[in-house]
Amino acid sequence: MFAITSNVHARDGKSNDGLFSGRVSKINLEAALIRIKIKFTNSKYLNKKDKVEFWTDINPTLRCKGYIAGKSPDYILIKIPDFKFCRVFVSVSNGKYLLFYSEDLKNNILMGKELYKVLLKKQLALSGKLGRRKIELDSHIERVNAVSARYQTLRDKLDAEWSREISKLEDDKNISLRSYKNLEMRIGDVKYKLEQYRIDDDNLALDRWSLDPRLFFKK
Repeated sequence: MFAITSNVHARDGKSNDGLFSGRVSKINLEAALIRIKIKFTNSKYLNKKDKVEFWTDINPTLRCKGYIAGKSPDYILIKIPDFKFCRVFVSVSNGKYLLFYSEDLKNNILMGKELYKVLLKKQLALSGKLGRRKIELDSHIERVNAVSARYQTLRDKLDAEWSREISKLEDDKNISLRSYKNLEMRIGDVKYKLEQYRIDDDNLALDRWSLDPRLFFKK
């Protein structure tokens, strides 16, 4: 980019924030417009209708005044009310290297600096929150594993207790089953003995020799 020497700043006594440089790329005499090729980061703070003054490094005391009529990322279009003066005393011509100063640019940059400070503070606050959220996310798996381990221990204890209770019930069932089978055997034995020792009320048997029940008789 075109050099801007410190002696120019000191001689003018103005803030460097409003100072920039450029080179004439096109002149429109009828419209009193000049197009300036620029290349500096803070050009984004130049706006349409911002006032500018410009001069050559050979004679910084002779200056032209104008305002920005249009702009693009690489160029600004300057409207010059007193174009004849500028042509004669500042020697505006194609390819000419010029120095510029804009109080509007200085003020715009000043506001931009204040906004930048606010944004930095906001970024710092958000970065702190982001860091805390990242720590929470990074520890999520560990916390899940800890919870899972705790409940796995509880599940293991519950399963062991369940197994013990089922085993007790199974033992009770086996005891009841053995008792049931034993009682069945004893009842069967008693039935067998009852059958052996059963006593009829009458020692005579009914003789059913005839189809007519009236002819049955005991003998």
